Amino acid sequence: MTVKHHPSEALLLAYAAGHLGEGLSLLMATHLTYCPDCRAAVAEAEAVGGAVMEESAPVVMRDGALDALLGRLDAPAPEARRPAPPSVTRRRPASSPARAVQGGIALPAPLKSYVSDLAGARWQWVGPGVRQLDLMQRPRGRDTARMLRIAPGRVLPHHGHEGLELTVVLQGSFTDEQGRFTAGDLAEIDRDGSHQPIADSGEDCICIIGTDAPLRFSGWVPRMMAPMMGF
Repeated sequence: MTVKHHPSEALLLAYAAGHLGEGLSLLMATHLTYCPDCRAAVAEAEAVGGAVMEESAPVVMRDGALDALLGRLDAPAPEARRPAPPSVTRRRPASSPARAVQGGIALPAPLKSYVSDLAGARWQWVGPGVRQLDLMQRPRGRDTARMLRIAPGRVLPHHGHEGLELTVVLQGSFTDEQGRFTAGDLAEIDRDGSHQPIADSGEDCICIIGTDAPLRFSGWVPRMMAPMMGF
């Protein structure tokens, strides 16, 4: 498998530094399972960041900081809440990452804690030939991650972006204004760009999409439906 589309250097550095939200981090971690070059770049950035921290001057704690911390540890435990989904790890994936096959789709390791049973999943209808799974089961503000299943030949509505949108292909392919994307490729588009993806292979295009801000749809029908579909 040859990966042709990669994250920008700025995005790789932001991921290595832990500056991305959960949704975008999930997309990056998934892409890294396909791309040894990007894994190496992230590992190098993390090593440089660690060296800088080691050389930094120690921070002096304010008076009473230790007593305040010990007081919090002695306080009664808060009321139990529903556990959140596991957070995305930023550790470098193995050189040959295992992919579990679910519902006929090979899922990279970072997705396993978000999709427990893809074969029995209830896909939400988005439009003719397009369905989605919300990968983040509770609100994270503007941070989103979803899996799309697009039938061959289907065209998604033309849209722009209020922020950053990342897409990683798991199966099949799509084409937009930036080129053709196949399994492992990552599409990166920001508020200055717009596109209209089309599933262009003979099988369903399965991809995951992460955003940190809402989309801007061109047509009035998609604009009306966007809030109901979580866009």
